[in-house]
Amino acid sequence: MRARMGLYSAQIPHEHREIILKDKPAEMLDASPKGTVPVLITKDGKVIDESLDIMLWALSQNDPEHWIEGNSRDDIFDLIKRNDGPFKRALDRYKYPNRYPDEDCTNAREDGLKILDNLNKRIETHNALSGDKTTLADIAIFPFIRQFAHVDRDWFYALPLPHLQKWLQEHLASELFTKTMIKYEKWTPESAPTYIK
Repeated sequence: MRARMGLYSAQIPHEHREIILKDKPAEMLDASPKGTVPVLITKDGKVIDESLDIMLWALSQNDPEHWIEGNSRDDIFDLIKRNDGPFKRALDRYKYPNRYPDEDCTNAREDGLKILDNLNKRIETHNALSGDKTTLADIAIFPFIRQFAHVDRDWFYALPLPHLQKWLQEHLASELFTKTMIKYEKWTPESAPTYIK
């Protein structure tokens, strides 16, 4: 999701191939043997197979919305690091406890909630996670907040996190999200190319 949004914001035309992870095509595994999505192959043949790296590559080409601001750059990357580390760990164990049979996942939701409470306070002070405007931090983090919220929506929206809940709803209703989350048919070698402009 965040890789798509990075490419969309940077206005990078590309061919999109919808992959079903239960049926990974050989072409994908040839490009990136680790077998996860997303995978971006640049015009010069470079393979980028981490979503944040795809965002950073795209924004290095063109950052029209100024998602990476000089004065807040350290804060932006600190927020993303906490999201991709401790919060993602808590999210995975809250959402998929059966994947971690050797771990006690009972506190995972509360561990994630502590981070969400901090984010709610940041948005209360400003309009976004790292200041008064949307930055890379907001776009890189909100898909994970969406996942956390959707495990138990009734519980999440009953929490005393009004600023974070409003922020999430605004991102879910944004043109950026709705335009990039269009569903596509599964790609096969016989498929006609799907170009995103």
